Order: sequence, then structure tokens, then C-alpha cells
Amino acid sequence: VQLQASGGGLVQAGGSLRLSCAPSGRTFSSYAMGWFRQAPGKEREFVATISRSGGTTYYADSVKGRFTISRDNAKNTVYLQMNSLKPEDAAVYYCAAYRGVDYHSDYVRAVRYDYWGQGTQVTVSS
Repeated sequence: VQLQASGGGLVQAGGSLRLSCAPSGRTFSSYAMGWFRQAPGKEREFVATISRSGGTTYYADSVKGRFTISRDNAKNTVYLQMNSLKPEDAAVYYCAAYRGVDYHSDYVRAVRYDYWGQGTQVTVSS
């Protein structure tokens, strides 16, 4: 599975961006999907995840209420709508696919995801 993330860019604080991730292949609905981010000098951190059906989502506390993850299995695409962006949201954002069976306990752990995209840069100016 190859993941292609897009939608990053430069935005002012308070602005919005929508990231997209389109995995290759025909088994998109077999994977739970997640977004992680990594700022310079920091570890990669969990941002949001969505279950295979789209019925369950989880968010990091730092983005709850501002970011929304969604997926369209017919279009093989997962989205991350980011509103009210803050300078501390600036990072490279990665989408990842999870095919395991312990999703509800694994979802925050980057090492449990099986496939990763190349990342898209989000820059937030103050």
C-alpha cells in the first residue's frame, strides 16, 4: 500500500487547511487510518484516527474540537480538516494505515501502523 498525502501549506494562525491521503490499492476499507505529525526536534505524535468503517474516531487532546478526520471509502481517501490552526500545529503531517486487530488500544502508537505516506508540510504563521 502506498499512501500519498497532500494539502499542506502555509496558513495564518486561525486559518484552515484540509489534508488528504489517498492510499493505492483496492483494500482501503480494510485499514483504519491515522494522521500523525512531527515538528523539528520532536517525536512523531498522534493527531487523529478513524476506524475502517468511519464509525469511530479518536483525537489527540491538543486538536480535539479543531480537527476533524473523515474518510470516503468510495473515493479511497481520508481527510483531516484542520481549523483554528495555531503556530504549535506546524509540523510535517503523515497519514498511516493500520491493519491490525487491536485498533482500539493501538491507535495512538505509531509503531503499530503498517504503512506510511511521505508527509506534507503544514506551516502556521503567527
